[in-house]
Amino acid sequence: VYRAGFATTQAAYDEAVTEVFATLDWLEPHLAQNRYLTGPRITEADWRLFTTALRFDPVYHTHFKCNRAWLREYPNLWGWLRELYQWPGIVGTVHFDQILRHYYFSHAMINPHRIIPTNPRIDWMEPHRRGGIGRRA
Repeated sequence: VYRAGFATTQAAYDEAVTEVFATLDWLEPHLAQNRYLTGPRITEADWRLFTTALRFDPVYHTHFKCNRAWLREYPNLWGWLRELYQWPGIVGTVHFDQILRHYYFSHAMINPHRIIPTNPRIDWMEPHRRGGIGRRA
């Protein structure tokens, strides 16, 4: 997403955004068959992707021009993301106001006027419906 967002040529942007969505397109069916990235147990890989995936719809879709699709349009990836968000102890560590302010205020090259766009309201606590895939570790 950063290579797409900071691209200074159309070719560089096209290459980067294609890779972003190739990865999302690979993850979607993978998470239909696997509870977590590496199988039935949550691992560090899940938590590392979580921090990026969490920012996708509120920030990367618009700010970094990764707007071919919203992450929420990938049902398995979206369910996986909400499941991790709802994991005990996680909700209190996520501060969307700080995330938005950081991205939209710190990249003057992309957003010189520091305008934070109106984002869709996301119900992060909506049931993730991932109970039929694997088991929680």
